[in-house]
Amino acid sequence: MRFVIITGLSGAGKSQAVRSMEDMGYYCIDNMPPALIPKFAELCFGSQGKLSKVALVSDIRGGEMFNQLFEGLDELQNGGYNYEILFLDANDETLIKRYKESRRKHPLSTDDRLPEAIAREREMLAEVRKKANHIIDTTNKTQKNLKAELGEIYNEREQDMSIVINVLSFGFKYGIPLDSDLVFDVRFLPNPYYIEDLKRKNGLDESVSGYVMNFPQSKEFRDKLCDMIDFLVPQYIEEGKAQLVISIGCTGGKHRSVTLAEELINHLKLKHYRAFATHRDYLK
Repeated sequence: MRFVIITGLSGAGKSQAVRSMEDMGYYCIDNMPPALIPKFAELCFGSQGKLSKVALVSDIRGGEMFNQLFEGLDELQNGGYNYEILFLDANDETLIKRYKESRRKHPLSTDDRLPEAIAREREMLAEVRKKANHIIDTTNKTQKNLKAELGEIYNEREQDMSIVINVLSFGFKYGIPLDSDLVFDVRFLPNPYYIEDLKRKNGLDESVSGYVMNFPQSKEFRDKLCDMIDFLVPQYIEEGKAQLVISIGCTGGKHRSVTLAEELINHLKLKHYRAFATHRDYLK
């Protein structure tokens, strides 16, 4: 089990880190009081594998409660719970710029100016920074760069498993799915709807899929589609995309689109992607 405690300077990218960890399958909690960390760890480690990857954020937003962090870490160690600390940092100029852009108030800012608040926070976090397993300076990092670095450290899956692909069949007569990233139109293929024995069946039935794929243009389209997707998916992964929706539509969403969606799903699974099929209109 991986139990990661995320902390660091306010404005250094902890929120972005949590989102990236969630994309990697981590169960994440933000702003956890340090005193609760040992009890939470006990629940996680005792979940019999249901929670195998956990990340939580604990920082100076907790006020005086943050002073209990080292007591909590000692309890974790005494209880035999393995944990990692990820510390996010950035230089003062970058932190000030980010706060100016966001117009948010620094957690330690009262009557002090922002530079003084950052200096006090650095002093408060100095000891926990020394205990960190990983320190990432986000000064010159984009969100994409940060996600990539976190992936190298914490993502135990193969690269091609870092994206979830949903292949969605649909009928144009019911509208194009709004969450589509890619849309393909297969209305040019021969339509089983006009075959009396196939009309009331759908593309999950072998007789329908066999009919659709019996045509050379169907096989050629499938092969070209798979070739295109094989090219595109690594590019999306490189860009840091966590989810991809590929929509395939025919007139009613029952026959041709379902058949081609299943053909693509089978191909993606052979490539070891995390791919799932959704047939929106096949029962209409």
